[in-house]
Amino acid sequence: MSVQFDPEMVNWARAQFALTAMFHWIFVPLTLGLSFLCAFFESIYVRTGDPSWKRLTKFWMKLFGINFAIGVATGIILEFEFGTNWSNYSWMVGDIFGAPLAIEGIVAFFLEATFFAVMFFGWDRVSRKFHLLSTWMVAIGSNLSALWILVANGWMQFPTGMKFNPDTARFEMQNVFDVIFSPVAISKFTHTTSSSFMLASMFVITVSSWFLLKKRHEELARRSIIVASVFGLLAGLITAATGDEAAYAVARHQPMKLAAFEGLWQGEEGAGLVGAGIINPEKRPGDSQEAFSFEIRVPGLLSLLANREAGSFVPGINDLVYGNRQHGVTGVKEKMELGKKAVSALAAYKQAQKQGDSQAMARALEEFSHYSANLGYGYLKSPEEAVPPVAISFYAFHLMVMLGTFLMLLCAMYLLLGIKNRLQGNTLLLAAGLFSFFLALAASQAGWVVAEVGRQPWAIQDLLPVTVARSNLTAATVKTTFFMFLLTFTLLLVAEVKIMLTQIRKGPEEVK
Repeated sequence: MSVQFDPEMVNWARAQFALTAMFHWIFVPLTLGLSFLCAFFESIYVRTGDPSWKRLTKFWMKLFGINFAIGVATGIILEFEFGTNWSNYSWMVGDIFGAPLAIEGIVAFFLEATFFAVMFFGWDRVSRKFHLLSTWMVAIGSNLSALWILVANGWMQFPTGMKFNPDTARFEMQNVFDVIFSPVAISKFTHTTSSSFMLASMFVITVSSWFLLKKRHEELARRSIIVASVFGLLAGLITAATGDEAAYAVARHQPMKLAAFEGLWQGEEGAGLVGAGIINPEKRPGDSQEAFSFEIRVPGLLSLLANREAGSFVPGINDLVYGNRQHGVTGVKEKMELGKKAVSALAAYKQAQKQGDSQAMARALEEFSHYSANLGYGYLKSPEEAVPPVAISFYAFHLMVMLGTFLMLLCAMYLLLGIKNRLQGNTLLLAAGLFSFFLALAASQAGWVVAEVGRQPWAIQDLLPVTVARSNLTAATVKTTFFMFLLTFTLLLVAEVKIMLTQIRKGPEEVK
């Protein structure tokens, strides 16, 4: 594992993956949530026999299908990038990372594909109950796909259930259940899917608000809003609860990420939670500058949320970089020394293996096993390199929380007025609802920025920096494909928006 690399190439590879992931994530959460909303709408139709619910279901199902198709296209490109730009990563963790993706393809995707055609083309060819079953299977299959992908991502955040093989320089799976049921994977799945349900609810509310403002399809819009606002409100409450659990998992397994998105530079007992603030962009590890030029802090709340104990110590960035013996925090500086010993022992093992010296191999392997937990730190050039971009992490996290809270309140207002049949005259609320989907999309994207930017510089937390995970490509090559993908994704997005708007303007079709 050579550390010789082109920094420009690594930065362009990061940018390309971020570009692909963020475009892909425009479509995925809408697919996850809208699939269940379609299932709810059709369940009401089957139960009541009211043809207007069938008309409503077919309308939202058509929008789901358009979004689903383009989401699949961007997802395929995203998986290919692991092999093109991050080949060392693919080689070293393919045994683990590839397993959930393979399960996703074999089980979840085939479950979707099996029932997808029935869902769209079987309305008059199969019974109502079988068609409803197909719709529910598509919804379950879509979310099972998300499960396996988020398990893979959760393992990147908290590698567990594996062992490093020094003979092949690969991480190999030892316990698949440790990978699937790790606390990070569980919290990531529940938080991501519940927030996606909320986003899809906002999509239904946005389109339905437009219908009400235009005084078109008002009964369809009102019914859609009531179901979506109930679903969105429940999803918002679950998102808040699972977000708390996700933050607790981050505090235990990725304390540097927690410190970054809270802007906490110096550890504190009874640390306060920053509700809002303006980061000092000049602040660096170890200096004496103020962390914020403005902040609103809730005393003691961060300690309670991070450790479930009021008054407990929460390490800051400086503690994590340079260590804090008083509170038992091992700093990056010390971990780098241990990591370099692991790298050296691995090199000694390889050399002894070439020479056929079994005793030297055993000694080197024993030393490597002792220091292997800090292997990744051996490739860092300075302790400060372990600090993620603080301002981006902080603002993304707080944007996500503020927008999520606002959207929950909006759902509650829509539900209350929808039940009372008083939405049509409330122009201000409908105008807010008109933008709710875009606010939900911003919150969803911000959540992934927190998750991925906050764990830099790691491809695999503590074990594999991105500088080692990259492919041996030139910056010019990656830059060229970056702009190719940017053009392709932009055209796909424009095509989706145009098709979606056409279908929305057309409105629901009459059903027999």
